[in-house]
Amino acid sequence: KSGLDPGGAWHAWGMACLKAGNLSSAREKFNRCLKPPMDLNQLSQGSRLVQDVIQYLESTVKPILIADDDYFATLRELETTLRTRSLSLEMMCEGKIQHNSYYQECLFYLHSYGTNLAIISFYMRHDCMREALLHLLNKESPSEVFIEGIFIPSYESGKLHMLENLLETIDPGLESWGVYLIAACKYLQRKNYYHILYELQQFMKDHVRAAMTCIRFFTHGAKSYTELGGKQTWLLKIKDHLKVYLQEVSRSSGRKKMTFTFRKKMSATDVSRHINTVDLQMEVTKFLHRCESSGTSQMTGSSLPTLFGNNNMKMDVACKVMLEGKNIEEGFGIAFRVLQDFQLEATEVYSKVAKQLVKQQKYSEIRQLLKCVNESGAAAKNDGDNIILNCLNEFKNIPPEDLDNLIQDMDSDENKIQAYVMCNKLRSAYLVSVRQEKTRAVQLVQHVRQLAENSGDHVVKAICAQWL
Repeated sequence: KSGLDPGGAWHAWGMACLKAGNLSSAREKFNRCLKPPMDLNQLSQGSRLVQDVIQYLESTVKPILIADDDYFATLRELETTLRTRSLSLEMMCEGKIQHNSYYQECLFYLHSYGTNLAIISFYMRHDCMREALLHLLNKESPSEVFIEGIFIPSYESGKLHMLENLLETIDPGLESWGVYLIAACKYLQRKNYYHILYELQQFMKDHVRAAMTCIRFFTHGAKSYTELGGKQTWLLKIKDHLKVYLQEVSRSSGRKKMTFTFRKKMSATDVSRHINTVDLQMEVTKFLHRCESSGTSQMTGSSLPTLFGNNNMKMDVACKVMLEGKNIEEGFGIAFRVLQDFQLEATEVYSKVAKQLVKQQKYSEIRQLLKCVNESGAAAKNDGDNIILNCLNEFKNIPPEDLDNLIQDMDSDENKIQAYVMCNKLRSAYLVSVRQEKTRAVQLVQHVRQLAENSGDHVVKAICAQWL
C-alpha cells in the first residue's frame, strides 16, 4: 500500500525461515528478493544479501544429511537440490560438503545468485582447491579471479606447492593454466615478491624468465663487487637455466610443433650470447672482488655497474676494470673483451679512463694505456692521439713535464700542433709547424701567429712573422 520496496521484508522473512531450519521456504522467500549478478566475473563476493545468507549457513553447520532431511523436502526443493547437484557435479568435494545439507544450500545460493569469485572463495575456505580450479576453468573466468580467489589465498596459507601439484594433475602440460600463471608472475613482480616468483617460474619450467629473475637476485641491492662476489651462485643458476632451455629447444626442434606457448622464447643465438655475458660477468666479478679485497680499488660510484645493464653501464664496467687493477695492463684484457663482445665505442671508454687517470695524477699509466691500446690490434690510426686530446681539457692540472711527454707520444704532427694550441704552448706549436711541408707549414704558422696576436704573445708573434 505504501509503495515501499518489499525486498527487505522478503529477505528478513527468508532469514527467519533459515534460522527455523525450513530451507525450502527460505529458498522461496529469497527467490523474490535475490537476483543473479549482471557480471559473474566481477571481482566481488556478490551482493551483501547473498553474503549474509552464506555467512549464516556456514556458521550453522549442522550434521544433517540430505537423506535425513527428506521429511521437510517438498517436491520443488528436491528438484532444485538435484539441479544444483548437476550444476556442480564435478565440483563436489568429497566428504562433508557433499553430504551436508547446509553446505548444499550454500552451493545452491552461490550458483543461483553469487559471482564466480564467491563460489571459488567458498571452495577455498573449505579446502576444496581442486573444485575451485575446475570451476575457474569451466567458467573461463579471467585471471584476476584466479589471483584474488585462488593464488593469493594459496601462498598466504603456505599451500603454493599443493596448488602447483593440482595444476599439474588437472593439466600435466600446464597449457590451460598459461594465462593464469603469467598473470600470477606479473602480480608477484608488481609486489616485489621475487622469491615466490622464482619458485613459480621454476615450476612453470619457464627457464628464460627464471634466468632473468636470477639476474635481479645477483644485482639487486649490491653496493660493492665484494658483495657481488658472495652472490656468484646466482650467475651459475642463470647459466643452468639457459643451458636447460637450449636443450629443450634442440629437443623440440625435431618435432613439428613447439607447445610451450606461455613460456618466454628466445633464439639459440641470443641464449648463447647471454651465456657468454654471464661467463664474462663472472670474470669481471672475480677480478674486481680481488681488487677490492687487496685494497687497490679506488673508484666509488653511486650505482654498481654490471654487464646486465645497458651499453653505458657496460662501458662503466670496462672503465672500472681498467682503473681498479694494480695498473692499467692488469685489467686491460678483460676490459678489451667487454668492448669487443658488446661492440662498444672503445675510444670513448679509453678517453674516460685517461681523464680519470689525470684526476688521479697517474700520468705514466696514461702512457701505459696508449701502449695497451696500440698493441690490442683493434685500434684505428688516430685512436691514441684522440685519447690524449680528450684528456688535455684538464691540462691546467698536468705538470709541464708530464704534459710534454704525453704530447710527444702522439703520432701525428697535426695532432701535436692541435694539442700544443689547446694547452697555450704556442712556441712548441710553431716549432712543429715549421717542420711540415712548405704550403701546409705556411698555413699552420699563419694560424699560430693569429693565436699569438689574440693572446698578446708578442714573442711568438714576432718569430712567426720573421719565418713567414
